[in-house]
Amino acid sequence: MIQLYERLLAAEFRGELLSRELSSVLTSLRNLTTPNKSSTNTPEGLIKRNLSLLSSRLPNAYLYLPHLRDHPDSLIPNVVLGQGRTGVSLVLGIPTVKRQKQSYLVSTLNSLLYDLSPSERNDTVIIIFVAETDAEYVNSVAELLEKNFPKDVHSGLLEVVSPSQYFYPNFSRLRETFGDSKERVKWRTKQNLDYSFLMLYAQEKGTYYVQLEDDIVANPGYSQTMKTYVRKLATDDWMFLEFSQLGFIGKMFRARDLPMIAEFFLMFYKDKPIDWLLDHILWVKACNPEKDAKDCNLQKGLLKLRYKPSLFQHVGLHSSLPGKLQKLKDKDFGKVPLFTAHTNPPARLSSSLKHYQQHTLERAYKGEDFFWGLTPTAKDFILLSFPQPRTVTRYLFRSGNIESNGDQFYNTTVAVLPSDSSVRDRLVGGQSPQYKGSYGGFIVIGCFVDGVAEGQIDAQMQPISALRLLVHSDSDMWVLLSEIFIQL
Repeated sequence: MIQLYERLLAAEFRGELLSRELSSVLTSLRNLTTPNKSSTNTPEGLIKRNLSLLSSRLPNAYLYLPHLRDHPDSLIPNVVLGQGRTGVSLVLGIPTVKRQKQSYLVSTLNSLLYDLSPSERNDTVIIIFVAETDAEYVNSVAELLEKNFPKDVHSGLLEVVSPSQYFYPNFSRLRETFGDSKERVKWRTKQNLDYSFLMLYAQEKGTYYVQLEDDIVANPGYSQTMKTYVRKLATDDWMFLEFSQLGFIGKMFRARDLPMIAEFFLMFYKDKPIDWLLDHILWVKACNPEKDAKDCNLQKGLLKLRYKPSLFQHVGLHSSLPGKLQKLKDKDFGKVPLFTAHTNPPARLSSSLKHYQQHTLERAYKGEDFFWGLTPTAKDFILLSFPQPRTVTRYLFRSGNIESNGDQFYNTTVAVLPSDSSVRDRLVGGQSPQYKGSYGGFIVIGCFVDGVAEGQIDAQMQPISALRLLVHSDSDMWVLLSEIFIQL
């Protein structure tokens, strides 16, 4: 026993020595990079941030994941898409894996991006962590997101990262516990590592970190609601805030607390599911072993504050665990509005688009439902004709909704028909036309941008007899109008 103790002391000393030498080397490497904040998008900037991550977390990660010693760079994330955005208020972390059944990732992102304002988009980073080591699959996810959200990828709002091929340990040696099958133990163990890796990458991105999943739907206005709730809290002693009661969805942490939380997860990643480990952190921080469970729950409740109604709902039926059906729903989520109603002036409505089921153009115009049309092709139209010429000051057409945000109008213009035909000649004709004309005597006044067409109508065109939406190219998607507002 004495010999064993002495050998352990020697091993500990060598470990501390190695850690100091490694930190010294990393410090020297960091000094090779320029401290200019504007260089965060350059390879040097990325190296600097990754080295900072390594120097702060690598020694402890070696203890919990000893297989990393053979590949010391395996904690460096592979940033597939990203502009290096930092300094934001809100960081949303979404781990995703290859599913045997349906993928919900694009619809989840559509829901999260649906009604973010320009200022909110500039103050947010959404990190998609593709928790797979198959480079071909990782790249396919990046290509999918780049195709569906090109502006958000280019702006730095969306990032796609993946782990090194050496990050995960050998899962075949895991001990089966709590009656879980070998496959489930492997699934929950990998999940713990995925959350930890994502948290460590996200820690320097912003002020608050919100843990999400790749099969959820968000309530409109969730971003501003969370920020307002945090700002109005009477206490600052919380450890995390809950914006959903399900599992690990919608949990908000301070970014500065992520290293501690991730390290706790790594210490016990093989032992229990992630939500149990999170509860154990609360127990360690708040509970007195000499008092009863009631007091413990009371003290833990002071560190986790619950917001109602829930802002995120789980919608995926097929779990990332093969063969598992996930039917859990958050009863506090409430019903998400799928359309916005307005009182519009009387008009005759016509369209070349065929509607789906009861989602007619007439019901959408009256504010009773949304309009849902089958796949549009070039020259398809929606026409609003007024019985008598009207003075219309403003228009708003919003396509897509929180459940079907991809069903938007693309390459579609808005045009009006002045009641006085001479107006068109004056505004469209001549050497310097103010507007572009369209067939049937119409004048083009706007177009759909990011699914929305809105604007004011020039007083020179008033009054108008009709208003028309005209599709200029074929689409692969259906089209949905969730809001129609014609303001007199």
